[in-house]
Amino acid sequence: MSPDYDGPIIDVHGHWGPWFFAMDIGDIEENERLLDHYGIDLQIVSASEAVVYDAPHGNARLDVVLAEHPRLRGYVVVNPNTPDAGRTDAERYLASDRWVGIKIHTTYPGRGIASPQMRETFDMLEAMHAVVLVHTWGPDVLDLAALVTDRPHIRAIAAHAGATSWDSAVEAAGITDRLYLELSCSITDLARVRRITEQVDHRRLLLGTDATLIDPAVAIGLYQSADLSAESRELIFWRNAVELFRLDPHAGENDHDHRNPSAVKEQ
Repeated sequence: MSPDYDGPIIDVHGHWGPWFFAMDIGDIEENERLLDHYGIDLQIVSASEAVVYDAPHGNARLDVVLAEHPRLRGYVVVNPNTPDAGRTDAERYLASDRWVGIKIHTTYPGRGIASPQMRETFDMLEAMHAVVLVHTWGPDVLDLAALVTDRPHIRAIAAHAGATSWDSAVEAAGITDRLYLELSCSITDLARVRRITEQVDHRRLLLGTDATLIDPAVAIGLYQSADLSAESRELIFWRNAVELFRLDPHAGENDHDHRNPSAVKEQ
């Protein structure tokens, strides 16, 4: 990607709130700082508390934050161990345009994508025609493709695109056109990104940064180095997200010119 890109940017995988790791992260000001620095117009976030500990309480706290910060949209975190609580939260929050999808982690709840609990949760989300971001790490991305294939009204994002199992992510993307990939990862592997962008339809790729856990420089920098066309950059950086989540393409934009495409090199 050319460093002179100055179009809209939508980050489909972000977080708000403190982590249990040894990190000085948690305040909403950190989200705002990163949005400003990297020129991100809109970021879709889940509450870290909801992901790692208490989904209903974390979702409720995020609802207050979203009301005050127009550049953020929310994922309702659903714990597959408690689908009834997840249904209640999803029905409550998705009625607002501040909330646009569902987030499901696998590690913290201790339920794999192929587990009975996950299948039950997906059956519930199928009735809602949900867009679901699911943590994938390894060949379990193929299990996600199977869940989506069997539920025609769900569209899913494979967070991290299988991480180290990028070849499985490519295979999964070929199974159903309702599975999207976002490539955020703590491993800065340019070859991985190039292989995925060479083999997967660019209309099914999204920008996700995993901020505030990971600085957006990683995801943005990898795409900048992948030699993508101008059309592909627009698809991945914002158009695909607008279509998938039915977003207002101008939602969250600042009145000032905050885009700083050279920010990755300035880190």
